[in-house]
Amino acid sequence: MKVQPLLAMLALPLAISSVYAEDISSAPTISISGFGTAAYTFSDTDDAEFVRPNQLNGVKKKPKAGPDSNFGIQATAKFNDMFSVTGQGLVRKIVVDEFVGEIAWAFAKAKFSDQWSVRAGRIGLPVYMISDYRNVGYANTMLRPPVEMYSQVPLESVDGLDVVYQKSFGDTSITAQLAIGQTSVKSKSQYTVDATKLTSIHLVAENGPFTLRFGRTDTTLNIEDSASVNAVVGGLRKFGANPALDAAFGLNAAANNIEVKDTHGSFTSLGLGVDWKNFIVQAEYGKRDTDSLSVADTSSWYTMFGYRIGKFLPYFNHASVKQDSPRTVASLPTTGPLPLPPLQQAQLLGLSAGANALTSQAPIQTSNSIGLRWDFYKSAALKIQIDRFSPEEGPGNFVNAKPTFKGPVNVYAVAIDFVF
Repeated sequence: MKVQPLLAMLALPLAISSVYAEDISSAPTISISGFGTAAYTFSDTDDAEFVRPNQLNGVKKKPKAGPDSNFGIQATAKFNDMFSVTGQGLVRKIVVDEFVGEIAWAFAKAKFSDQWSVRAGRIGLPVYMISDYRNVGYANTMLRPPVEMYSQVPLESVDGLDVVYQKSFGDTSITAQLAIGQTSVKSKSQYTVDATKLTSIHLVAENGPFTLRFGRTDTTLNIEDSASVNAVVGGLRKFGANPALDAAFGLNAAANNIEVKDTHGSFTSLGLGVDWKNFIVQAEYGKRDTDSLSVADTSSWYTMFGYRIGKFLPYFNHASVKQDSPRTVASLPTTGPLPLPPLQQAQLLGLSAGANALTSQAPIQTSNSIGLRWDFYKSAALKIQIDRFSPEEGPGNFVNAKPTFKGPVNVYAVAIDFVF
């Protein structure tokens, strides 16, 4: 992400605050908090590696700390009742196969009233029900957010601003959030996804033990440095320069549908939370839609049930993700003979195979999970979780899969979550 625009946005509310210099002449109040997860994870196969979203490598039979462990620290400087600045740093394994640090949040906040506030800088992108605390294991019942849902949108923050409105109507509390800006994320495949003209709406209604949430994010996507996409698109357009081939196989249209250039993308989600007596329920449904076959349309959902017994909370979760858009480009040839010399025929069939590989890379998978949370200390919890993943038509959310790989696969994890 670019630092210069981020610093400019951070400076804006501070410049506004200079109007109120008489109110912030004293030193700001500094508060520091943190969170972390120390985990070991392993599976029952050596034919593929289990990962969290956008991790390069994961775990097989040998236990590792990488997939589920992290550490974060957050600092807030409060100048007065209106103005504050917050920064959050996060260390985890993502994109590369080592623990790396990142600036997760860095924003200035102006709280104009009990109802209205504005933040500018790098803020959490409210894509999911638990977006603001998805990396804070202690704040969540499960050991990790379901990968079927939380792999659909790899964007976690946005450089821009948001407006938040909070109001109580009788026993119901309403929170409305509108975020705008831009962001980019490096993929584990070493290409960059640029998301511009981004808008995100987050609506939450809370009444007693019930929480209902709606979210909608729209953006314009560009991927310019993907070697595989560029090779397929460029090759199809080269062959598409032949009018007869283009008319027969729709080569230019296929190239346009695969390319990710000024492509509209959206993610719409619904969430439900219940914390009634000893019963815990958490559920989400999400749908991703884009105008490119390379970023497939998907639908995902999960439902978690838990029951609190003193300091223990056993739970069960079922999750699913499927691809809604075609997994092949119907117009492209997959077998010969073609009206081409042998070498060019092989090249075109290779491009067709590459195009179909790009359009079928979204995971199709279901999982069932059981787990136990034990709050053994006031700010720490021990969790044990067993997941049974059943990928279909490919490796699902697993990476580095051997040709012989197939599910189902059991993944085991034990973790200590803590906050301070």
